[in-house]
Amino acid sequence: MPRYDFRSPRLYVEAALAEGATVALDTAQAHYLGTVLRRKSGDRVLVFNGRDGEWSATVAASKRPAAALRVGAKTRAQSAPADLHYWFAPLKAARLDYVVQKAVEMGASRLQPVLTRHGQVTRVNTERMRANAIEAAEQCGILALPDIEPPLAFARLLAARDPARRLVFCDEDAEVTDPTAALSGLPRSPLAVLIGPEGGFAEDERAALLRQPNVIRLSLGPRILRADTAAVAALALVQAVIGDWR
Repeated sequence: MPRYDFRSPRLYVEAALAEGATVALDTAQAHYLGTVLRRKSGDRVLVFNGRDGEWSATVAASKRPAAALRVGAKTRAQSAPADLHYWFAPLKAARLDYVVQKAVEMGASRLQPVLTRHGQVTRVNTERMRANAIEAAEQCGILALPDIEPPLAFARLLAARDPARRLVFCDEDAEVTDPTAALSGLPRSPLAVLIGPEGGFAEDERAALLRQPNVIRLSLGPRILRADTAAVAALALVQAVIGDWR
C-alpha cells in the first residue's frame, strides 16, 4: 500500500483536531473544496494542523460561507520535523515562491530570510511565504509547517546563531570541490543551510562566516547555479549525506 493517501484532498487548519470535532473552513478553503474540487457533503478529505497529526474528515456542509468538516479517525500520528534551518538571501516573488515550496518538501523546519550586502531584495512578504509553505505541505503529505521568520540582517544572524547548530554555507570558491566529501563522516546534528545572493557574499561576510565555529564551506560543483537551483541542490545534498534521508 502507498505510504500516503494522495487521492484525498489535504487541508491545513488551525483548529485542534480530535475525533468527532467539527472544523469550520474559511472562505478560500470552502471555495477550493466546493467549487474547484466539487466536493459535496459526505466526501472524504484529510486534515492536519501541524500539532495533532493527520485525520480523516468528511464534508459536513459545502455551501459558502458555512462550509465545515466533521473529523473522523486519525490516519497518521504527528511526526517530529527535521531539525533543519534554511537561511537564504531573498529572491524576487515567483522564484521565492518556488524556493519556499521546495524547502518545505526537502524537510526544512525554519525559513529565515537573510539580508546580505549584495542581495537584490530587501522586503519579504512572510504571509505569502506561509501560504506557499502550507500549499507544499498539503500537496506532499507533510505534517509539520516550518517556522517562517522575518528578514534578519546578516550580522545579526551570525550574532544570534547557536554554535551547536552546524552551518553549511554554499560558496563557489570553497577549496573542497567535492561536496559529498566535504560532508561525509559527520554525525547527524541540528543543521542550517545558508544560500547567499546571486551576487555572492561580500568578502567581509565570507570572512565572518569562516570565523564562525562548526561551519562547513561547500561547493556545489563546477557550474555556477542560480540561487533557487542552489537551494534545492544544497538541501538535497545535506539531507542525503548527513540529514534525515539516511
